[in-house]
Amino acid sequence: MSQQMSFEFAQGDAPPPGRIPRATRKRSTAMPPYQTLAPHQLPLAPPSPRLETRPPIKPRIPFTAPASTQNSTDSATGIREARLWSENGWTARVIKNEDDDGWAVEIRRDNKSEPLLLAPWNTDHDLRNPRPLDQSAFNGLVKTASEIQQRHEQQIHARLHKRLTVSTADSQWEVTLEIVPDEYEAHALLTAFDEHGELITQERVAPDFKLTAAVAQTWIESDFRHPGRDES
Repeated sequence: MSQQMSFEFAQGDAPPPGRIPRATRKRSTAMPPYQTLAPHQLPLAPPSPRLETRPPIKPRIPFTAPASTQNSTDSATGIREARLWSENGWTARVIKNEDDDGWAVEIRRDNKSEPLLLAPWNTDHDLRNPRPLDQSAFNGLVKTASEIQQRHEQQIHARLHKRLTVSTADSQWEVTLEIVPDEYEAHALLTAFDEHGELITQERVAPDFKLTAAVAQTWIESDFRHPGRDES
C-alpha cells in the first residue's frame, strides 16, 4: 500500500490566520557628502570625475605591397631578361651570330651606338638556344668591356697628349703637345714649363706636328721660335 505524507500540523504550530508579516529590511544610511567630512572621515575614494573624452582615432589607410614581377624594368634594376640585360649604364644583348649558326653577345655603354665588346656566346643544354644571361655573366662582360674602354682611352690620350723633359745648359724644361681634334679647325698646342712648373709660353702648331726631344731643345734654345708655327 502506498503511504501518503501528511501535511497536517499540530494545533499549536499552525500559522496564525490573516496576512503573513514580512521581515523588516534594514535601510542603509546615506553617506554625507565627502566635502563635509573631517579629514580622518573621508571615504577611501572620492567620486570619480567625469571621464575626459579622448580624441577620435584616425583611420589608417591599409598598405598594399606591390606585386613582384620577374624580368621587370625600372630605373633601379634596369632590364633582366634571358637575352637582354641592362644595368648601371651598360647593356648586354645576345644576338644571332652572322658568320654561322651560333650565337654572340655584345655589350655597350647606353650612350654609345657601337658596342665595346662582341664575342661568341655558348648555347644552352639543348644545343639550340643561347645560354641565358644572368648576373654573374653580365658582371664578367662589364669587367671585360671596361678594361677595353680604359685601354682605348689611354691610347687616345697618348696620341693626343705628349710630354717630354728637356735639359739645357742652365735649366730643365717640360714640353707638352696637346692635339685639339676640332672638326673644322684641328690644331695642336705646344707648351713649355720651367723647372718650377710655371708656364712660360704656348704656341699653336699644326695638328700633325712631330714633337721629339731634339725639336723641343731646338725650340727652347732658339728663344721659342720654331719652324712648325701654325699661321692659320
